Amino acid sequence: MAERKRPVRNIIEFPKESRAAPVRRLIPHRLRDARKAKRMTQGRLGEIIGVTRQAISAYESGEKSPDSETFTHIVDALEQPPAFFTTDNLSVFGEEKPRFFRKCGPETLRKNEACEILGRWFVQTVKYYDEYVNFPEVNVPEATATNQTESYSLEEIESTAEVCRQEWGLGVGPISNMLALLESKGIVVCRYEMENEKIDAFSFWNGGRPFIFMASDKESVARHRYDLAHELGHLILHKWVEAEELKTPKTLKHIEAEADTFAGAFLLPRRSFPNDVYTSRLDAFVELKKRWRVSIQSMIYRCHNLEIIDADQFTNLYKQISFRKWRTKEPLDDQSVMPLEQPKLLRRAVELILDGKCKHPDEVLSDLNFSAKLIEDFCNLPRGVLNKELYDTFDPSLK
Repeated sequence: MAERKRPVRNIIEFPKESRAAPVRRLIPHRLRDARKAKRMTQGRLGEIIGVTRQAISAYESGEKSPDSETFTHIVDALEQPPAFFTTDNLSVFGEEKPRFFRKCGPETLRKNEACEILGRWFVQTVKYYDEYVNFPEVNVPEATATNQTESYSLEEIESTAEVCRQEWGLGVGPISNMLALLESKGIVVCRYEMENEKIDAFSFWNGGRPFIFMASDKESVARHRYDLAHELGHLILHKWVEAEELKTPKTLKHIEAEADTFAGAFLLPRRSFPNDVYTSRLDAFVELKKRWRVSIQSMIYRCHNLEIIDADQFTNLYKQISFRKWRTKEPLDDQSVMPLEQPKLLRRAVELILDGKCKHPDEVLSDLNFSAKLIEDFCNLPRGVLNKELYDTFDPSLK
């Protein structure tokens, strides 16, 4: 009997390794950063998702990985997409420089940690857009103190503010829009609201790109403008300050004072502002505020520094401010009178990318791996822009 031939099986056998889909595991430091950005302790996160503090610690150290159900709870609690926790940080512009926080210490540690992480994410977002749009070239003057202590004299700060105005072609008059000015010089600005937390503005360099995080809880445009000028002072005067120096309260206080002096000198030039101060009456400063768009209290400080008013007049004016309850809200602080200046640089960049069909909103979300809300807040976008469907609708018509 002839031998029976076996049928040929036209099936390609793949190695088992290629058939198994790779499992993307949680990256420990991404969990830690997301938790700290929410200002949560390990214990609090554990309570929310139903595990112990020790379990959260083990996830963040890489000793253990959460099961799928726990991972889903983590995603919901920290409000980031699943891919955020399984992909590493994106590229940035270069070396990370210290953040210039107004206060340091145990009482502000959690808030400052959150701001530091948010600042890092903000840089990654800007770097991503930098691949597709041309941002303004960075044009920020450099300054160096002449004495060995690396502290600036009052004259050096005044001169630095004047040089900055000259290089930027500003003259000696009031600045109409401080935020737009900084964006035009390559400084990327973000107004970010941290839930249930009052944050002050802070600034930093990343590589060759300067950044400013603005406080969003201040309703006065005059205070916002002063904050921006203060942070500009840090970017110019303190670019080479080391992080360790900022941990010393005395040094931090001195650096903050220098930035304050710069802000006054930049917004209220000594060559022109004194010419507008014709009386030391408090009501006269309300009119000056309309012209210079600087708070009454800041102008009074500037007048004292320039010796336009003496110590007795300075004290008397502040007593009047307290009596009128102007410490926290001054005349003209209403946004209907002086609207807040809004950052537009990143918003315009996103509009260019989406309108030019360079990227679909889904691709932006997938590339950045941040929540849509966070990206929209960073870029001052209307809520829902990155969840909007971008396709042409078709309306049928009769033949």
